[in-house]
Amino acid sequence: MDDRSTAWLRVGRAAVPDSVKQAVLSIFPDPIDALTADLSAVGSNRQSTARRQTLDSFVRHDQVRQDIEWLSAPGRSVLGLSDPRFSRLLREIPNPPAIIYCEGELALLDRPAIAVVGSRNPTPVGCESAMRFADTIGNHKVTVVSGLALGIDSVAHRGALDTAGSTIAVCATGLDTVYPRCHRNLAGEIRNAGLMLSEFPPGTGVRRHHFPQRNRLISGLSLGTLIVEAGLGSGSLITAGFAADQGREVFALPGSVNSPLSRGPHQLIRDGACLVETPNQILESLSLVEVEKIARETEVEEPVKVAGILGFVDFAPTPINDIAQRSGLTIAKISAMLIRMEMQGLVKTCAGGYIRLR
Repeated sequence: MDDRSTAWLRVGRAAVPDSVKQAVLSIFPDPIDALTADLSAVGSNRQSTARRQTLDSFVRHDQVRQDIEWLSAPGRSVLGLSDPRFSRLLREIPNPPAIIYCEGELALLDRPAIAVVGSRNPTPVGCESAMRFADTIGNHKVTVVSGLALGIDSVAHRGALDTAGSTIAVCATGLDTVYPRCHRNLAGEIRNAGLMLSEFPPGTGVRRHHFPQRNRLISGLSLGTLIVEAGLGSGSLITAGFAADQGREVFALPGSVNSPLSRGPHQLIRDGACLVETPNQILESLSLVEVEKIARETEVEEPVKVAGILGFVDFAPTPINDIAQRSGLTIAKISAMLIRMEMQGLVKTCAGGYIRLR
């Protein structure tokens, strides 16, 4: 464990709003510098005081010792918002987490991903559909993101686990707690072959208001979100709402008009979500059908596909919203294309968005 990882743990434990941490990190991206920055210098002090206030002055040392012990185990990481390894898609959402705690394969944060969520009490048909969609998506080297909940979430994780894309489980507790408890074995499999992720530090137990907060990360990590089955009061519809607000695609799988679990997807479709019947319809919509061939595509072939969008990226940092405004495409489609272009060495991600390299 290096000093920077310890510094990120301290930033995570600073008892101030994430908006304050984001403001500090925007000026002092190195967590070691961020900890000792005068909060008044970034306009983040809320009270007039003679004592100089820093993020470090709001940290409880006993909590940091607990976090250091957790982080010392193999396969565990803590990433801050300004860390280059932090998910690019997650960094782009409104109010991204200042810190994420991870256990497993960090490389999954760099791959295109699709969220698959739904009812905690699905029908057998819903489970079969979730398994089929997750398996096909994963076999196209696209990661499946879900929330480790009962029902559709767990089926989606299992469907993607043994594929090339694998899966990310976003938790509403600290990563030292598995909820629900019956998913301890599944969580172990995901740690070994996928990635467990949370914005909550170790020691954080089950709290009701953390679940909708967690849902914004599920959609934020993903180019699009698929709702398989959901009642009208389902938390999956909250995830779909976050996806729409984040400029990501929302997909809904229709079902029987006689099933209460079809009402959520059908409502989303009426509200403008994309009706899908096959996994390929999602992959085609996000330009991910041939994502597994990216590494083999030649530089001669690629400009034909990306020349149009590449023209909207400057040789200076270009925010993704500017690219969307110039091109007229959705953020989800642009994000998928930018991921492909970055793998081709045509653009590079940066704090302000993307920079054109050629």
